[in-house]
Amino acid sequence: MPVQITHHGGARGVTGSCHRLQLDADHALLVDCGLFQGEEASGGSDLERHRIDFPVADVRALIVTHVHIDHIGRLPYLLAAGFPGSILCSKPSAQLLPLVIEDALKVGFTRDEALIRRFLKQVDQQIVALDYQQWHSVVETDRWRVQVRLQRAGHILGSAYVEVDVQDRVDQQRQRFIFSGDLGAPYAPLLPAPRSPWKADVLVLESTYGDRRHEDRKHRRERLRAMIDQALADDGTVLIPAFSIGRTQELLYELEGLINQAKTPRWRDLEVIVDSPLAARFTAAYRELKPWWDAEALRRVRAGRHPLNFENLYTVDSHGEHESTVAYLTHTGRPAVVIAASGMASGGRIVNYLKAMLGDARHQVLLVGYQAAGTPGYAIQKYGPRGGWVELDGQRYPIHARVDTISGYSAHADQRDLLNFVKRMRHLPSEVRLVHGDHEARAALREQLLDMARERGHVINIVLP
Repeated sequence: MPVQITHHGGARGVTGSCHRLQLDADHALLVDCGLFQGEEASGGSDLERHRIDFPVADVRALIVTHVHIDHIGRLPYLLAAGFPGSILCSKPSAQLLPLVIEDALKVGFTRDEALIRRFLKQVDQQIVALDYQQWHSVVETDRWRVQVRLQRAGHILGSAYVEVDVQDRVDQQRQRFIFSGDLGAPYAPLLPAPRSPWKADVLVLESTYGDRRHEDRKHRRERLRAMIDQALADDGTVLIPAFSIGRTQELLYELEGLINQAKTPRWRDLEVIVDSPLAARFTAAYRELKPWWDAEALRRVRAGRHPLNFENLYTVDSHGEHESTVAYLTHTGRPAVVIAASGMASGGRIVNYLKAMLGDARHQVLLVGYQAAGTPGYAIQKYGPRGGWVELDGQRYPIHARVDTISGYSAHADQRDLLNFVKRMRHLPSEVRLVHGDHEARAALREQLLDMARERGHVINIVLP
C-alpha cells in the first residue's frame, strides 16, 4: 500500500496535534501526541477525551516537535496504551520534556511521587536526543529505509520541524515528508528564525495564524512599553497569562531590555513577577541551555547582562506566597507586571489574579498568545474591551480592567511567514496538508498557497484534513 498520513488530533482545530505516517501494517511513525484544549476538549472526562483510540504496536517511534502540552500532553496516555518505541526529540527538548510531563501527570493523573518517578524513569529510558541537522535511522528492513532529521523551528527552545526520508526498496521510490510542528516568527527573542527545507514531496503544515499578520517586533515592544507606562501612571498591574515555557521566557527577555533602556526611577523599580513554579523551573532550564540561544541573546550575556535573571525579577513559589502577592498587588497600588500560567486563563494561578483585579480599571490584561474558543482567555479577549464579563470557576466576573492583545508576541509564524516557509523551498511540495488551525485560518492560507503556486507555475494539492 502507498505511504499514508492520518491525523489523530490537530486536524480540525488548534490543539491535540498527533499525526501518523503509515508505511505498512507493521511500520508507522507518530509525530507529536498532544492534549486537546478549550472547546476541542469539551465533553466527557479527561480519560475519555484523551484516551488513545488508535493502534500503537506498529509505531516504531514518536517524534516530538516541541514540548508544549498541546503537542506532547498525551504521552502518559500513549505509554499507558503500551507504546514501546523510541521518543525522538532535540537535545534541548530532551531536557525540558520531563518537566512538562511531570506537571501533566500531577494535573491530570496522580500526585503519588513514587508513581511519577517510575513514569519519568520510563520516559527517560525511551527518549533519544538528536542533534539538529543530522539524519537518524528509524526503520531499516528489507523493504524500508526511513531516516529522520530535525531542523530548528524557532517556536520555543528545542522546537523542530521534522524531515522524514522514506525509501521503498521494492518499488524503487523515495519520498520526503515534512511535518512543520509549530513554526516560530522571525525576529523572536532568544531563538533564530526557521530556515525552509530544500524540498518536500508532502508537507504537513501548521496554520494557527494562517489568516492574519503579526505586528513587527519594534512595534510590539513599543506597545508593551506603553502599557507599562499606563500601569505606572495608574498604580496598576499588567496581568499576562502566558504558557510556562516559551512565551514566559520571551517576555522576560523583552522586559529586561525595556528596563535596561529605561530613564525614569519608576521604570527602574518596576517589579516583574513570575508566579508559576513550573515557569521558574523552565526559565532556569532555559538559562542552562544558552548554547541554543540566538546571536543577539548571547551578545547580551557577553555584555554582562542577565536576560532571564535580572534584578527586578521576582519568582513566587509556594501557594501561600501566591495568595500574599495577589492581596498585596490588589490593595497596595504598587505597579507591577505579573506573568502567570495558564496561557488561555483556563486554570493555574492567573485565575486568582483575574478574579481579584478584573473589576478594577487601574489594572490591565495583556493577551500575548492564541486564545482557543471556549477558554476564559477567549472570553476576556472578545468581551473585555466592551465591558463584558467572564466566567471563572463557575462565577461571573465583570471586566473593568483594560484588555489588550499584542499578537506579535505569539510564538507562531503568521500568514506571511508560513507562505515564505513554503515559497523558499527549492522544490515545492506536490501536497500540503493544513493542520493546527481553525477553519477560517486554514481556508485563508489555502488560497494564499494556491496563488503562490500558480505564480510559480506549480500545481499543489492542498488538503484540509
